[in-house]
Amino acid sequence: MPFGTKPGPDGLPVDFNRVYAELIKPALEAAGLFAFRADEETRAGDIRVDMFQELLIADLVVVDLTIDNPNVWYELGVRHALRARGVVLVSGGQATKAFDVYTDRKVRYGIRGGGPDPDTLIGDRERLCEMVTHTMESWHGRKMSPVYQLIPNLIEPDWRSLRVGDFREFWEAYDAWEGRIIQARRQGRVGDMLVLADEAPVAAFRATAWIRAGKALRRIGHYRFALEQLEKGLAIEPEHLVGLREKGMCLQRLAAAGCCDYQIDMARSHYRGMLKARPKDAETWALLGRVEKDAWVASWRLPDSSPEQRLDDARYEDALLREAISCYLTAFRADPKHYYSGINALALMRLHEYLTGDVAFHESAEIIPGAVRFAAECEEDPDNQFWARASLGDLQVLVGTPQSTEAAYKAAVAINRDDWFALDACRAQLLLLQELGFASANVQAGIDVLDRAMRRLPLPGREWVPRRVFLFSGHMVDAPDRAGERFPESRVDVAAQRIATTLRELDAGPDDLALTQGACGGDLLFTEACLALGVRISWLQPFLEAEFMQRSVLCCGEHWRQRYLDARQKLGRPVLAAPKELGDPPTFAEKGYPYERCNRWLLYTALAWGVDKVHFVCLWNGAGGDGPGGTAHMYEEVAKRTGQVSWIDTRTL
Repeated sequence: MPFGTKPGPDGLPVDFNRVYAELIKPALEAAGLFAFRADEETRAGDIRVDMFQELLIADLVVVDLTIDNPNVWYELGVRHALRARGVVLVSGGQATKAFDVYTDRKVRYGIRGGGPDPDTLIGDRERLCEMVTHTMESWHGRKMSPVYQLIPNLIEPDWRSLRVGDFREFWEAYDAWEGRIIQARRQGRVGDMLVLADEAPVAAFRATAWIRAGKALRRIGHYRFALEQLEKGLAIEPEHLVGLREKGMCLQRLAAAGCCDYQIDMARSHYRGMLKARPKDAETWALLGRVEKDAWVASWRLPDSSPEQRLDDARYEDALLREAISCYLTAFRADPKHYYSGINALALMRLHEYLTGDVAFHESAEIIPGAVRFAAECEEDPDNQFWARASLGDLQVLVGTPQSTEAAYKAAVAINRDDWFALDACRAQLLLLQELGFASANVQAGIDVLDRAMRRLPLPGREWVPRRVFLFSGHMVDAPDRAGERFPESRVDVAAQRIATTLRELDAGPDDLALTQGACGGDLLFTEACLALGVRISWLQPFLEAEFMQRSVLCCGEHWRQRYLDARQKLGRPVLAAPKELGDPPTFAEKGYPYERCNRWLLYTALAWGVDKVHFVCLWNGAGGDGPGGTAHMYEEVAKRTGQVSWIDTRTL
């Protein structure tokens, strides 16, 4: 938009800074966005660097076409060239008749007295807010840019590959944020990842973070919560290949756990949809092969079936087996380097011939071993070396001897000394073959190697995992100068009894984890009750501890300091502070954001242990309006996922 005062359409001056401050910025903030204008960048340097970068990565660009300003038209052209969507046009007074955007919808606003017309300002804001909201909601609908409309095969640039000029501050901030995401992932702290994802400044960053969090959740077996995060990321980047694969794997694991036909069909349909866009993607074909293989196994691995019945059923369901073979074979043909699909195709081919006597795949089964060996031996990625060598072990099961099988698996184990899950995945495949009586001597040789290696490792799950997670949020004790009574000091003792009774009724004990902040009032009463029952408890706080005590403990009286210190000494684990674990809050955060942030942190940390484990206990007067991350928000989030909520209403104390 133009800056400062310029002659308007009728020749009279218009203060465009007022248009921004009074109309555009409030409308954008009402729509939930953070408004930013290029002239607000105060650092020295070429303003075009900042402008190009913002035009590339911003979720939305609002363009004011009130006057024929060449800079505005140029910047609109840059955005149309870089992004297919995310543009809202506004115009004061008479709308522009420029041919290229003449048919595009615009929000017209009134001008009077050198700025927005006071008589129409409220309505103009509402219409602009509505247009912005609809534009964001239809992000993946019709392409708005004339460039992308007329060139349908044009692909938008990847924001990660276009670091414009020396826009260092932006990317340094991004790199610091990215580093915290990576650190949280390595520490297995998915709750931290989800808070950081929410705080990303633009949609592209949020999408990446949510997909990473979904992947982390999928790896620890929380498939439904993982799907929730993946869906949020894919809503922004629907073609994100990793996100789509992760979504498919979650659907697949849910199908395998439930063994329901409709769940298997959901996973199957998801991968088929991906293959329409990428018909030669070997990884997707292999994932679809896994779905078909799981469907085949589910068809004969029935409860209470005898070994003989399972073998007969596995033979009878040969059509499902052939479908899995076809998928893996298509994957290997699409990418001969994809040894994972090759070894699976070969194993299932040999199983098919073993079960049915049908030699339809015999010729391919004679050719594939050499191709698999060559592909696995050519693996260069250090992170995949174990899987390459494990595939060579799987190959020896099919074509070798017990001695060659043992040697191949020992070579794989030699470079995987600490990944119990990887060893267990290899063992599961061998157990499947053993169950069907296939290549018994070779299979047993492989199992023996893996069993011996796994005995040296700590069994996952020996590290402590909570039976349940009690999440608490509640009112602080009313400060002496509080205007309206909410939780007065006179009700502390009865509240403590109610909290303790609630936890006893829930059979809380040493196998459980509790999460809260540690503030005077509800938090400390909950902490004391948990400690009395032997529940392990963690405090997550919005500020560094000294500041938190000043703000949320001492404000209610000096006697709460001692209760805090006594409880803290018994925690047995460090107090976690958001500024240290998550970094400083984002620059666009509002005054009360640290509290909202901490409540989100508590909620996400609890849910990351598994949605079905979470039980929310709250000491609350039922009032809403405390914003996202407040007690009302936490109540709704937990209730809609699990329904496991215990509400102690302070009005009934």
